[in-house]
Amino acid sequence: MLFNPSREEVREFFQTAWGRHREGLPLEPLQDLAVRWMLEHPEYHPDLEDPEAAHRDYSVESGRTNPFLHLAMHLSLEEQASIDQPPGVRSALDALAHRLGDRHEAMHWAMECLGEMVWTSQRQGTPPDAQAYIDCLQRRAHK
Repeated sequence: MLFNPSREEVREFFQTAWGRHREGLPLEPLQDLAVRWMLEHPEYHPDLEDPEAAHRDYSVESGRTNPFLHLAMHLSLEEQASIDQPPGVRSALDALAHRLGDRHEAMHWAMECLGEMVWTSQRQGTPPDAQAYIDCLQRRAHK
């Protein structure tokens, strides 16, 4: 089953998980994983606590990173690695983390490859090119 949440649903998921964490309430497994990445990004905490942030425009022109997109990419990479989809992503991410000596930094480097694949797919109106994505990750891991 494909899960294709709206922008508002994604933002609500992160804000709810953060709120539950702050209140010491039990978390579902995906919420727990999300909170672990939120804790790695204290600069996003104000947005996670601000109900208005769910409706905020984080355009490139505003000069602000979209915290919800950034956290969603962390979760996407974690999911890809956990099921090794596309094939080879787990070993490429592991190699990149080993090269950099920092899994978090490796995820940020991988986000650039993931974003490039999605951007190219959207711009060209073609399916995402998994092999180009894996090649990008491998190039970064073996530089």
